[in-house]
Amino acid sequence: MTARGEPTTVQSSSGREVSAPPPSPGGPAPALATTLPALPAQPGTRQIPATVRDLRATGGRPAPDTLTFGQGDLVVVSGLPGSGKSTLIRRTVRAARADSQDTREQWEARLPAALPYALYRPLARLAHYAALRRMLRAGRSVVVHDCGTQRWVRHWLAREARRRGRTLHMVFLDVDPDTALDGQRARGRGVSRYAFLRHRRVVARLLATLDAGTPPPGCGSATLLDRAAADRLRTLTFRA
Repeated sequence: MTARGEPTTVQSSSGREVSAPPPSPGGPAPALATTLPALPAQPGTRQIPATVRDLRATGGRPAPDTLTFGQGDLVVVSGLPGSGKSTLIRRTVRAARADSQDTREQWEARLPAALPYALYRPLARLAHYAALRRMLRAGRSVVVHDCGTQRWVRHWLAREARRRGRTLHMVFLDVDPDTALDGQRARGRGVSRYAFLRHRRVVARLLATLDAGTPPPGCGSATLLDRAAADRLRTLTFRA
């Protein structure tokens, strides 16, 4: 949400500052405001260079319920399998979204239940990327489910953002492996042990980069969420 008046700052668990609007007299404590670098200049907000915004355990203050990005920007949501990426996207995004889980469920609804997903996974993935390509060619703002191990997808999105003169952002769900495995069991689907270990290695390297305060290559900003911050988030939107 956009702050009105000069924002204050609080320290995140890693020591980085996050912006918060001043409290309104007699009202409830406001949520933190995020002023992401791709946003146009707005009254009462500060322009902040490309950075990592850490909203995990934000010093006892509530995490924001809204993240707003610039019109025409692209957003990737990353994290371990089972961390809640699809859940977050479905709950918060009203703009165009490209989630491979949606595509999988569409194919499952049309095919016999006894048919293993592994047999038609390549076709479902092809359909997913074809749909994403159509969204990008239309110049739309898109939120993309990022499995983390397919770095070429982020490179593709970064090139597209540069081509249209906009910015690629990352929203990263920092969830521990046990919680992610619980999430897989809760949805009734899981990845193989080998695949999960591969995801863990890739995600660990990505998280180390983010914890060092550096967005991934091609990203203009990154926002770190823990489970509590993700649960509080209600809207992920693009400024009109």
